Amino acid sequence: MTKYVLALDQGTTSSRAIVFSHQGQVVSAAQQEFEQILPSPGHVEHDSEAIWDSQLAVARQCLAKASLTAADIAAIGIANQRETTILWERDSGRPICNAIVWQSRISAGICDQLKADGHAEMIRAKTGLVVDAYFCGTKIKHMLDTHDGLRVRAERGEILFGTVDSFLIWRLTGGKQHVTDYSNASRTLLFNIHTLEWDDELLALLDIPGAMLPDVRSSSEVYGETSSELFGSPIPIAGAAGDQQAATFGQACFEVGSAKNTYGTGCFLLMNTGNQAVASENNLLTTIGWGLNGEITYCLEGSVFVAGAVVQWLRDGLGLIKESGEVEELAASVADSDGVVIVPAFVGLGAPYWDAYARGTIFGVTRGTTSGHLARAALESMAFQTRDLIEAMQRDSGVSLSMLKVDGGASVNDALMQFQADMLDVTVQRPVVAETTALGAAYLAGLAVGYWNDTSDVTKNWAIDSEFRSAMAERDRDKQYRRWNAAVSRTLGWEKPD
Repeated sequence: MTKYVLALDQGTTSSRAIVFSHQGQVVSAAQQEFEQILPSPGHVEHDSEAIWDSQLAVARQCLAKASLTAADIAAIGIANQRETTILWERDSGRPICNAIVWQSRISAGICDQLKADGHAEMIRAKTGLVVDAYFCGTKIKHMLDTHDGLRVRAERGEILFGTVDSFLIWRLTGGKQHVTDYSNASRTLLFNIHTLEWDDELLALLDIPGAMLPDVRSSSEVYGETSSELFGSPIPIAGAAGDQQAATFGQACFEVGSAKNTYGTGCFLLMNTGNQAVASENNLLTTIGWGLNGEITYCLEGSVFVAGAVVQWLRDGLGLIKESGEVEELAASVADSDGVVIVPAFVGLGAPYWDAYARGTIFGVTRGTTSGHLARAALESMAFQTRDLIEAMQRDSGVSLSMLKVDGGASVNDALMQFQADMLDVTVQRPVVAETTALGAAYLAGLAVGYWNDTSDVTKNWAIDSEFRSAMAERDRDKQYRRWNAAVSRTLGWEKPD
């Protein structure tokens, strides 16, 4: 194969672009961070133009690094931070306001009212989601409620809504395509995952005009072409999926019961449940993994809001490290956390708690506590939160995991992955290509244009880099997890209004 596939991986803290070969290997990559806007506690925004500018810039850099032109690219695939909500003008393409990020709790009050009015079960039955400020629907309602005249303009079709994939495709095609894929649509609180349509009852409940919404397509098909001026000549845009679904695809989790965990800004555990939308009884989400070849694959998902972001907090908030990569060495400077536990509920807690009013806490601090103990406790919080998800998922699915595939930035930390294996008492496998989110987007796009034949090609490309097996005594494992649970119980409802 002389051609390649370009993946755009638009994340919460940075935009990345990666060119992949037919063997699923990284040919070139570029990354650019952008500003996190924090107007008030628990509220997170992004400048949508910064998202677009950074994503376009790294895509161009990525091609230039490998001395490639548009003619060398078979297709573009997009993976995106999910639930982040953007409204823009149809005519100008100008965003109405800052994007409300998935982490933001700005619409928690709307969610409280929905639950108080008894709508939670109906919403869950249709969408597979819990009523939480995490999802797009209440964010859209908040925007329409707080901007004068915006709902009327939306009803006239002048204002468009999209998750980040939709916004990027709109910009890439010069405003010709307003589309999303099944996986992203399933995260909006507006999409019926059983009928595979935008749901009129949900739209009416939240007073959201249907004219705002994108067309929903499969995760692997040609949506359109990039405008010629962006890369010199058009490139097919042929795949899209929410970042966690893309990572699950990139990890070749095609068998029912297979699971992966991504350690990014947040932490996201997905298990393939095949063509069955398994209803959770343990506060997990039922979501669409992807739509491919006319079939829908469903997943159970556990979502942790703050995982790798706790390392950014050590760097930017506390100043304990200058670069994120220094955290491993700092954590290794001590033998253990010495009883210190950090619950990083900076924007509330996600699964399985779903408490928008929890806040971050540090327990077990003594005169002997050092920056090393804090660093170690911060890393360990990712493993503890993952155990919360695994236990809920095993109860829902009836499947006892013996192996967990891992990816994401923090998965390169050997000490953390060993502690994760210890906490779960399962084997943890890290692939050779850790950029599985971007790789999954590339595979979806490449499959659509015949660059890869079928999912067996994806499976052939997957290879283990490292494997971690539990080496901790059960008594120690349980003691540490009990301490974690005690700490979490003390964070719940901290900021709840009177």
